[in-house]
Amino acid sequence: MYVCLCRGITDQDIKDAVANGAESYREIRDLLELGTCCGRCAPEAKSIINQELAEIAGRISIAA
Repeated sequence: MYVCLCRGITDQDIKDAVANGAESYREIRDLLELGTCCGRCAPEAKSIINQELAEIAGRISIAA
């Protein structure tokens, strides 16, 4: 699903950035130029980022 129509960024692009080590909206914004045009995508992007980080944290705590 497209999250940022201005830049053509999908939810999978955001998930891939998190999987590759990005840990914040700011990092992903800088990496993908997400939210640098109209900004309407920021709330959805932040939600996806938080979900992905929570999932990773859950996997880490289960493994510990």
